[in-house]
Amino acid sequence: MAKKEKNIQYYESVGRRKRSIARVRLYLINSKNNNVEINGVKINKGEIIVNFKPLEKVFFQNYERDLIKKPLKITNNEDRFAISIIVKGGGFNGQKEAIIHGIAKALILVDNNYKPLLKKANLLTRDSRKKERRKVGTGGKARREKQSPKR
Repeated sequence: MAKKEKNIQYYESVGRRKRSIARVRLYLINSKNNNVEINGVKINKGEIIVNFKPLEKVFFQNYERDLIKKPLKITNNEDRFAISIIVKGGGFNGQKEAIIHGIAKALILVDNNYKPLLKKANLLTRDSRKKERRKVGTGGKARREKQSPKR
């Protein structure tokens, strides 16, 4: 029986942090056309789109963009994919870390040999810390004690 040819358009993964969830898609670009169109937005090879906006419009600081591109730099895949990211929930920092986690997980789907590199850089571990739930009778805070009577 002949070996089936993989007809994959993209590799998809989900990254999470606190309340943030990021869906990351790494699109393979062939030599015929240099871009992919997603919901009317064209993504060129090496570009990252977050919520249908360029990365530079969402994350203004250079160090934030460098952190997001860290899994791609470690695996030498900076200009190999067009990346589309949909991120929801949480705050700014949680969304950034969810994106990093999602990109790292998607790169493992591309090639399993990247796993030791990404694991050594601690990019595959989901940071499981969450906001502590509020307890009943504590005056609106999670760890606040009830006030005791003074007399």
